[in-house]
Amino acid sequence: MHKLPKIAVTMGDPAGVGPELCARLLAETNVADRCSLIIYGTAKVLDAAAEKLQLQLPEHCRVEEHPLQEDVVPGKVSAACGQASFDYIDQAIAAALNGTVDAVVTNPINKEAWNAANISYPGHTELFADRCDTDRFCMMMYAPSFSVAMATTHVGYDEVPSLLTTDRIVEVIELAADSIQRIQQRPARLTCLGLNPHAGEKGLFGNREEELIIAPAIEAARAKGIQIDGPLPPDTGFLPSRRESTDCYICMYHDQALIPFKALNFDTGVNVTLGLPMIRTSVDHGTAFDIAWQGIADVSSLVAAVDLAIKSAG
Repeated sequence: MHKLPKIAVTMGDPAGVGPELCARLLAETNVADRCSLIIYGTAKVLDAAAEKLQLQLPEHCRVEEHPLQEDVVPGKVSAACGQASFDYIDQAIAAALNGTVDAVVTNPINKEAWNAANISYPGHTELFADRCDTDRFCMMMYAPSFSVAMATTHVGYDEVPSLLTTDRIVEVIELAADSIQRIQQRPARLTCLGLNPHAGEKGLFGNREEELIIAPAIEAARAKGIQIDGPLPPDTGFLPSRRESTDCYICMYHDQALIPFKALNFDTGVNVTLGLPMIRTSVDHGTAFDIAWQGIADVSSLVAAVDLAIKSAG
C-alpha cells in the first residue's frame, strides 16, 4: 500500500484568513485522501473558525498544538497572534528537518504583527532559509500557466540595484530551472527581465545593469545548458505571445514579478521557497484581515499549495 506523504500546514496569523482556510481544507476538500494532513496551530482557534463557518471538522483531524495567550479578534493586528504564527512555522520547520513531516505548507502571516512581537524576519522565506542554514535560496511563485522567480524579495526599491550581482542572478536561474524541470518533467524555458524601463535602452536608463550584470548571468546560464531568453523589457515581457513560450520568468524585484503573476494567477498561484533541504509551499495571498472569519475566503490557493507539496514529496 502506497504511504501517504505527511504534510504540515501552518495556521498562519490567527486573526487572518488562515484558520478558516484550514477549516475549509479539512471540511470541504478531498486533499486528505492524498496525504496525511497535520495542522500546526491552536486547536481552539481552528474549532472556533469552523463553528463560525458552520463547518464540521473530521474526527481524525490532527493538530500539533501551540497555545495562544489571548483571545483572537479577527482582523486585528496583535503581538500575540504574530508570535503564535511565528511559533507555528518554527515547529513545522523543526518537524520537516527531523523527518517527522515530508513538506511544509504555510498560511499567511502578518508582518506588522511580527514586528509587534519583535520578530525581525521580513517574511517566511528568510525564516526558512535561516533555520535551514542556507544562503542559496530564492522565492518562486508557481502556477501551471507560468511562474516567476525573484533575485530580490522583501527590500525597498532603493536597495535593489546594490543587491543585484551576476552570481546572484545565475543562482536564481539555476534554482528556477531545476525546480520547473522537476515539476513539469521537461527542461524549463526561462525568460529573464531587465531591471530598468525598456531593459535599460542600451544604457540610457539606469546604470547599465542589463549590460554589466544581467546579460552576463544569462550567458553563464546558457553555457550550463539552460534555455533562457533576455534581458527583455519588463513592460512587454508578460504579453500572451511571450507567456506561451515561458515556463518561468526571472525577475529583478518583488513587484516586477508579483503584479503580473497575481493579476493572472491569484486563485491558483503557489509560493515556493527554492534551495531549501525541504519542501515548502504557501498560498500566494496575505492575511486578508478585511474579510477574515467571514466565510468568504477562497481556499483554492491553499489547495494548490498542498497539491504541489504532495507532488513534490512524491
